[in-house]
Amino acid sequence: MLDVCGAGATKFRDDKCYEILDKVFVGIIKGNSSEIARIAGENVQTKGVDARSVEMNLQDIAQNLAKERHCTVVITGKEDIVADASRAVRVMNGHPMMANIVGTGCMATSVIGTFAAVQKDTVAASVSGLVCYEVAAELAARGSHGPGTFKEMMFDMAFSLNAGTVKRMQRTELGKG
Repeated sequence: MLDVCGAGATKFRDDKCYEILDKVFVGIIKGNSSEIARIAGENVQTKGVDARSVEMNLQDIAQNLAKERHCTVVITGKEDIVADASRAVRVMNGHPMMANIVGTGCMATSVIGTFAAVQKDTVAASVSGLVCYEVAAELAARGSHGPGTFKEMMFDMAFSLNAGTVKRMQRTELGKG
């Protein structure tokens, strides 16, 4: 799994991402919309590790990159896209407070990687990981008073998640095509 964090921010980061992708098989590529668009060859610029709005069909970008690299592509943001060459799923869980916490994308990568370690289907693993992580965020937001308590409560909610809660709160949609 490769999180292309900061792709598009500097030529060095772009070059290192391409070097890894060219030399090593990566089963899952994850990033925000501008990072993935950049790795897919689109002319976009990022601002550090923060996403900039990408006015393109993100499902098409994800599926084309997945087809080119023979992998699963995960685009995280307000809504997430998980795609391989033939399937796409939109994940609509999460909470706006996540944007106020540095490292939420990196934490999502860790959760997805954990699920991928026990689930061979990388699309299913990525969707399941994102849903669990983002349901925990939704639950945390109910009792938090700001970013500090939100982050702390996210860990507590992730720890206490159960299958019934995840199933009840999961908001996913199959992509078109």
